[in-house]
Amino acid sequence: MTSALRAAAHSGAPISASSIARRAGADPAFQYCQRDLLALVHASELELSEQNPAGSTPVSRASLQAGLANAQARNTPLVAPIQQPGKRLSQALGQQVWRESGLGAPADIEGLQQTITRLEQGTTELTVALEEREAELEAAREVNRQLTKALNQHE
Repeated sequence: MTSALRAAAHSGAPISASSIARRAGADPAFQYCQRDLLALVHASELELSEQNPAGSTPVSRASLQAGLANAQARNTPLVAPIQQPGKRLSQALGQQVWRESGLGAPADIEGLQQTITRLEQGTTELTVALEEREAELEAAREVNRQLTKALNQHE
């Protein structure tokens, strides 16, 4: 771009962002992404217009800035419809990876809830049965102590 700018200045060709981009074989929008190149073009444009007021371009810098602002305003509503499919695709891929990694919740949550309920009921039943067995064991030990005591008293 800088070589195209130098060549245009040397040949006396009009200097503008679009003419320099055409001369360099680049998209004019490229300069708007590269602020340093755009500033260099504008500085050269101003320098040329100060040297030769009759040869300056009929479009003012304010007009170009207004055109750029209008173009950006027209592009703003177009950005959302373009980004929506990308967001949906990203969400779908994220969910798929989440499921495949095993970090996500399994698909059959209802079945797992039923299994949890069944296992909790089984645990409760086993706890009650264990308490009954412990009570029976304690009763048997008490009977055993009494029998041992009775045997020791008869001897």
